[in-house]
This record gives sequence, C-alpha cells and structure tokens, in this order.
Amino acid sequence: MRLFLMLSLLCATAAQAATAPPPTHDFTLDNGLRVLVREDHRAPVVTVMLWYKVGSIDEPAGRTGLSHMLEHMMFKNTRHLTPGDYSALVSRFGGQTNAFTSYEYTGYYQQYDASRLPLALELEAERLANLEIDAEEFSREVQVVLEERRQRTDDNPSALAWERFAAILRPGTGYAHPVIGWQRDIEQYTPQQAMAWYQEWYSPANAVLVIAGDVTLEQARAQTERFFAALPADPVPDRPTPRQAPAAGERRLSLSLPVQVPSLYMGWNVPSLATADNAADYYALMMLAGVLDGGYSARIESNLVRGRQLATGAGAQYGGLAREDGVFIMTASPAPGVSLAALEAALEQELDTLRTTPPSAEELKRVRAQMLSSSVFEQDSVFGQAMELGYLTIIGQDWRLADQLDQRLADVTPQQVSDAAKRFLTRDRRAVAEVRPLNQEGTQP
Repeated sequence: MRLFLMLSLLCATAAQAATAPPPTHDFTLDNGLRVLVREDHRAPVVTVMLWYKVGSIDEPAGRTGLSHMLEHMMFKNTRHLTPGDYSALVSRFGGQTNAFTSYEYTGYYQQYDASRLPLALELEAERLANLEIDAEEFSREVQVVLEERRQRTDDNPSALAWERFAAILRPGTGYAHPVIGWQRDIEQYTPQQAMAWYQEWYSPANAVLVIAGDVTLEQARAQTERFFAALPADPVPDRPTPRQAPAAGERRLSLSLPVQVPSLYMGWNVPSLATADNAADYYALMMLAGVLDGGYSARIESNLVRGRQLATGAGAQYGGLAREDGVFIMTASPAPGVSLAALEAALEQELDTLRTTPPSAEELKRVRAQMLSSSVFEQDSVFGQAMELGYLTIIGQDWRLADQLDQRLADVTPQQVSDAAKRFLTRDRRAVAEVRPLNQEGTQP
C-alpha cells in the first residue's frame, strides 16, 4: 500500500507544480497540535484528517501490528461514545469515514458537507482524549484483525510473496515486518498493550490535523481551538535522527507458492529524501525510475516487454518519501519459456547500460514532462490534497515540496542519473526474491 501511496503522491506533487495550489495555512496550538488548512471553495465539502506519527516501524519485536490493532479500537469505546455510535453519527449526517495505518503513521479521516466541520473535529478530539478499551470488544476485534490478515495476506500468494520479500529488503529495521503484524503477535495482543500504545503516542504534539475544502482560516482556527486547545500537551517519546543505513549485503530468497505465474522481485535499500546526504540524490533516483518505467516509451517496456519479449510485465519504482531510508524496486514476470535467471540478467543489463552511459537530455525531458502531467486529476480531489499535506508533514518534510519539484527535476543532469544507478543500485544493497508456482499437488514443478 505504501509504495502505491508514495507513487500517487509523487504524481500529485508533480502535477501541483504545474498549477498554483489554493491558499494553505499552517499553525500550531499551544499543546503542540499542528494544523494545516487548505482552502478549496470549488464545492461545499470538507475533509478532516488527523494523522499520528506512529506506525509499524515504531513497534518492538513481539508487538508487530499493534498500531493497526489500535486503529481498529479507535472506532469502539470512548468516554462518551459506545461501539457503533461513531459510525452512526457519521452516517446520520451524510459523511464518510475510515482510517489507514502504514509503516510511519496512523491516520483517520471524515468527509462531510462543509457545515459539519464542528462535528468532525469534535469526534476526532473525543477519540484523541477519551479512548476506553473494553476487554470483550478487544477480544472480538483481535479475531477481526486475524481474519483481515488471512484474507489479505495468508490466502493471497502474491501478498504473501511481497511480505516475505519485504522482510529481507531492509533487514534490522521496522520496515521488515508487515504493517498488519505477524500472526503470532496478533494472537497475543492484550488490551493493556493497546492502551499503553495509545497513551504513549496519541497526543496533540505527535499529531497533524489537516482540514481541506470549503473552509476559511478563521472558521478552521476557531473550531480547532474550540475542540482541541484544552487537551493536555503530553510529552512525545524521543526518536533517533534518521540516518542512512550502511549496505546490508546481498540477500536472496526462493519461494514456491500457489501463484499462477512466476515472478521476480528486486529491491535496493537506498537513501530517501530524509536520509540522503544531498537532496539531489533523491531527485536523481526519481528520474532514474522514470527512465526505466515512465510509461510506454520507457526502457523496460520498450526493451524487455515489447522489444525482446522477455517479460509479460515489468516495472520500477522509487520510494523516496519516508521517515527513514527509501527503496528502489523492480518487479517482473517472465514471458513463457524465459527463466527467472534470464529475466534478472536482462534487468541488470538495463541498469548496467545506465551505469555506463547516461541517458540523453531529451529522454530526461520526456520523463520530467510525464511526471508533471501524469496526475492532473489528483488536484481535483480535496481528499488527495489532504493526503499530500498530511503525508509530507508527518514524515518530516515541508508540505511546500511541490513548489520546487519542477525546478529540482529540471536540475537533474544525465550524469547524475547514471551516477545514482552506479552508487546506489549495487549488489551489496540488493535483495532478490524468486517466486515459482506450485503444481496442483502442492510441489514445485
């Protein structure tokens, strides 16, 4: 999920660079709650998101997935709401609500017509200050989460393959365990653990409130102060400063799963914008991913899928917006008769070409133009704007990042793209997973 989100955000920020964004306001309450307000008066709707800077990378061994488990409980009991009240209120007033947990954050959102802004803020403030965890409700919800894990991962061979690949992609970090948690950990959760997690991380100073839509700064500030200003300024635990991790050495994994076709995963632990020694590396890696997989004219599609017909599908992505290091991923499925080893060699050959011969300036110009135009529709979505503001802020980046993206991409030289491939996509940073189908008897053919 995270990779798709980052890709979407990259597109969104690129598109936003082409047009001036609506007015955005940024202020912080005395208790530490940071508030971003995006005015978009095209329609009488409002989106409210409350993001907490806590996700699966913060979880210790034995408690993986606890952030996600707590997310479920945030729709249950509070001091003034019983299970079902929250959803009933949102539904009664025509709203929509849900939540999301990822490696680096947990977020909650509501969408209404603009007149319901006070309701949305009151509900979020209630959950932030007054959560109560009932033991029986908790036990039932553990079974819900276990079923969710079975449906989304354990009974989904592709998801299971990705989970096992991710476990070796950035070993020794919080990114190596699944956001939903390992099954053995979920089965042992206790209500006390969830409440302790809530008390440790859910505080105004560890949250970002985003309000986007048909709302003015004056309205947003008045209502935010009304519902959140009196909440105590609880301390937030210290976190280490993000630093670039040393190369972990090559890791390889061979899997036999009930998939229909074989597949290949290749990934490199690389710097993110947060950990890069030079921000130019982040933009060079973005362009590198675009050269390889920037649409129908990109090299992987042109050379390996349509050209040499070695793959039925293949792609490359750079996840460089993160609280810690990023990842560069290549995935592919071989054409019939092509081995995974041959496909891996062909992908490495494409990288070797870039390591030794920089792309042309014209090629980079095309990639940049595609990034800037690929997601214009994102800007029509108030929800998408709120996601961008919240995500960039919660991972410690400036939400104005979009304003400089066009120029930063234009500054990337062909030699920098080549150097990025040479410096970062090295064997000692690489993890490879080969996935082969089981036959009907459950054995590898």
